Amino acid sequence: MLFTGLTGISRRLHTWANQVPSQCAFCHTWPSQRICNACVARFAQPATRCQRCALRVPAGVEVCGACIQTPPSFDACVAAVDYAYPWADALAQFKFRGDPGWAKALSTLMRSTPWMEPALEAADCVLPVPLSTERLRERGFNQSALLARHLAGPKTDLHTLLRLHATEAQSSLPRAQRLRNLRGAFAVEPSRAAALRGQRVVLIDDVMTTGATLQAATLALREAGVAHVTAAVLARTGLD
Repeated sequence: MLFTGLTGISRRLHTWANQVPSQCAFCHTWPSQRICNACVARFAQPATRCQRCALRVPAGVEVCGACIQTPPSFDACVAAVDYAYPWADALAQFKFRGDPGWAKALSTLMRSTPWMEPALEAADCVLPVPLSTERLRERGFNQSALLARHLAGPKTDLHTLLRLHATEAQSSLPRAQRLRNLRGAFAVEPSRAAALRGQRVVLIDDVMTTGATLQAATLALREAGVAHVTAAVLARTGLD
């Protein structure tokens, strides 16, 4: 079914990609997982991050100055890595070159991030940021949905948070335009709204830059009465 994360063709490619032997995509060790343990240790060292927006902060700092001054709509944010080499390349292959086989390796990296496991365990449900119908047809799968399924299994809900319309690509826009671009872009499926009241939700996306997408999605969840939202992303850029 098209809207459950993978199209039929992409689902078969995804299954195949997880079954065949591989070499590490970064150091080319053979045979290996998609990312070998040595490269994880080299490129995914834990970092001190703001608990609200996941930007890097000095040791001992819990919340950055920007979040103290203007707190985001979500309650917490966890990021596995910086959006930098080699993760930016991996995400480009995952999203834009039609390689859903990255989902398992990248979700494993996310799960090993400090505070990710407790957030997933405490959550009543895990919601991926949805794509528009047009973008999903173009890409063949929703990368955030694949990450969420590997991370949370049966807690993953692909049908509650809806994307109402396509928006201009966020990567080309400054912060203020990103926020305007996403105004009214998300909503909760009306028949599921009552079940969200008072719930704890983990909201999954692949990359966070300004946080505009996660902010807009969280506001839709707040309108349905969600009590607590943790944003969880694979990569965090250094921009805010």
